[in-house]
Amino acid sequence: MIDDKAVASIVLHAPMQGWRCPLAEVPDAVFAQGMLGAGIAIDPTGDTVHAPCDGTIRTLQPTGHAVTIAAADGAEVLIHVGVDTVALGGRGFTPLVATGARVKRGDPLIRFDLDLLVREAPSVITPVLLLESEAYAVEAIGGEDRAVAVGDPLFTLVPQHGAASRAAPTDEGAVVTRELRLPLAHGIHARPAARIRETALRFSAEVRIVKDERVANARSPVTLLTLGARLGDTIRVEGFGADAEAAVEAVAALIESGMGEAADPLQAPGAPQPVAVAAPAPAISADGRLAGVTASPGLAIGHARTLHLAEIAVDPEGVGAEEEQARLDQALRTLARRLEAEAATASGARRSILAAHRSMLEDESLRDAAQAMIADGASASYAWREAIRPQAEALRATGDAHLAERADDMRDLERRILSLLMGVEDAPITFPPDTILLADDLLPSQLMALDPANVVGFCVEKGGPTSHVAILAASMGLPALVAMGPALHEIAEGSMLILDADAASLQIAPDAEKLARARTLLADRHARRLEAQANAAAPCHMIGGERIEVFANLGSRADAEAAVANGAEGCGLLRTEFLFLERDTAPSLAEQTAEYQAIADALAGRALIVRLLDIGGDKPAPYLPIPAEENPALGLRGIRVGFAHPQLLQDQIRAILRVQPIGQCRIMIPMIASLDELRRVRGVVDEIRGELGIREHVEVGVMIETPAAAVTADLLAREADFLSVGTNDLTQYALAMDRGNPAVAGAIDGLHPAVLRMIAETCRGAARHDRWTGVCGGLASDPLAVPILVGLGVTELSATAALVPQIKALVARLSMDACRAHAAAALECGSAAEVRTLAREFRA
Repeated sequence: MIDDKAVASIVLHAPMQGWRCPLAEVPDAVFAQGMLGAGIAIDPTGDTVHAPCDGTIRTLQPTGHAVTIAAADGAEVLIHVGVDTVALGGRGFTPLVATGARVKRGDPLIRFDLDLLVREAPSVITPVLLLESEAYAVEAIGGEDRAVAVGDPLFTLVPQHGAASRAAPTDEGAVVTRELRLPLAHGIHARPAARIRETALRFSAEVRIVKDERVANARSPVTLLTLGARLGDTIRVEGFGADAEAAVEAVAALIESGMGEAADPLQAPGAPQPVAVAAPAPAISADGRLAGVTASPGLAIGHARTLHLAEIAVDPEGVGAEEEQARLDQALRTLARRLEAEAATASGARRSILAAHRSMLEDESLRDAAQAMIADGASASYAWREAIRPQAEALRATGDAHLAERADDMRDLERRILSLLMGVEDAPITFPPDTILLADDLLPSQLMALDPANVVGFCVEKGGPTSHVAILAASMGLPALVAMGPALHEIAEGSMLILDADAASLQIAPDAEKLARARTLLADRHARRLEAQANAAAPCHMIGGERIEVFANLGSRADAEAAVANGAEGCGLLRTEFLFLERDTAPSLAEQTAEYQAIADALAGRALIVRLLDIGGDKPAPYLPIPAEENPALGLRGIRVGFAHPQLLQDQIRAILRVQPIGQCRIMIPMIASLDELRRVRGVVDEIRGELGIREHVEVGVMIETPAAAVTADLLAREADFLSVGTNDLTQYALAMDRGNPAVAGAIDGLHPAVLRMIAETCRGAARHDRWTGVCGGLASDPLAVPILVGLGVTELSATAALVPQIKALVARLSMDACRAHAAAALECGSAAEVRTLAREFRA
């Protein structure tokens, strides 16, 4: 029982920068259908996960892709970066905390390589959710689709007064046990945990999974994640209760099936593995090349300049504990203020790194260790150095490259505090133009102090490709190589250099021919970059000149402003639900008109396709009572709700038609299943046009979300002005797979050949009547899907606003012949997995 007085609501804040969207947009049914719990999703534009609230790190996955925070008793919050990112095996993720750590809201938890994730993961959309709880419920704050910054309120965890725990079975009986080896390639992570839970819930017996000395309740995804169970581990499934035998058998059979994630036998522990051979330190080749590791891509030409910073000498003896402690406290306060001031004017990676340093500076263990040494007679500077260096060395000693790179951040804090204490702060770091900086290593603060107008790239003997320095370099556009070894110091000061970070190579003293080639290449890259910037708002064409419109999905005026800034050519889907949900009464005609007009104004004349209200099913409105349905996805939802509440439909159409100028707004009908439904809506539109004295034609299109609409697209196209495919729902209905059913969750993929064939049929049907076909579902934001969609005949893509520039750039590199051949090959694939493999290998 929850105590009304003891438990308060908890506000969850955005853990990352990006675009907020509903969980339903996550291309994974485990999250989209709330099998793990309720919440929201964020399509990230930043690269760091921050704590959404105060709490304790409950679990941190070994691969660094997911973290669970205990916000309160009975409230566990999961942040899962991207979809299927567990398959990256830790690549692209840098954990900044450990399991059991206490964190405060805003503390950095995980840093991730967004570029790598976009390239290699099916999706980077990140669920943020309350793991299923009887003690708390989720209450959303604000609208759905909009930009969010780190710390923006997302939702509230509201205590459920009177909630009770599930009663344990009264008849335990004998314990039933099954032992097995885990066949899952990525161990027990979020998706398998959700499916194990769903299976265990079908039985009254208590089921637990045991690994070594750890025990997890099969109904608790959190405790399942804490097992740390990996491929090849021996686990034990135990159960007790009336139906224990059946329960254990069902859970064990599910795990043994591999759940679609069974490993290749060669991956299993004990299988022959390649023998690792230590690479020799890089050396300068006969033609003057020195190899390194790319930390930030790019090409630069300049002269070698070396950074020399002497060690700061400290006096070990203090002049009195009280005075030394006061000096250290003052230095810590001063640096904290500076970090805050620097962060206030910073953005992106720079801001995240400064926040990480600010967090490290508040580490009580560092302060306590320094205070103890000062009490024993040490000076403040000596005490600080001796407190922080063992921590840095411990990180290096782990053998984990990511943790070793965090030691650089601690060295940075060491130097900055010592500089304040000793009054020898580093002078501004200045170099002449066209400098390629050489150094033993660089600290983040040193890199941030460089003038990028003069320093065109850098190379360091040490460092790593995922360090904060590497992240900063990429954000600054500075080509950089790391781990170049002692040979770097053999380069004479002032030597001419060609730094080709794309090829992980530094050319020393190049001849005239090499220098000329590099300068030509650099000029070409610069020209292309300027051209891309100049054409950011230009219409999108393929290589052969074919016109493909790239629109954005919107949910507010702020979304519209961001879309225009990103080069969107219009709005392919305005989700009007933001006006109707999370309120007690329907919006008035005046309120709707004002909102639609504001969005139209923000689009500055660009097309605005307004989807009629799409509620019902998983999006109920309290003022529109819809009786409980056995399967809401097949019941009263979409345009069917409008027909059931004709005044609501008429008012919305009336508000849309009042927007000026006439014709900017187009009307789109959701969940169409027959031509009769289109005609009914067209009749309402024409009636209100007459009422308002509008003589101009108003375009009315349909969403293709049902198999019925896809296979009758030619009939619909006779009377619809356009067709737009909603791939999220079309996938569910085409595959006859309920997203809420864990037994089929892994197979729900919009790139399934059946779904692609329905899109192809839609395009053919539309073309017969000279109508255009767009895609406004999740596939339009998937770079792997875009060439296939274009090849099938799609001429309008409505993507997430933040991805519009990427989609436009991709389309501009495509040829229609290659896309058509690629699409034809995709239609012949046997599964979504085959299509995705084909898509990854596609070259325009």
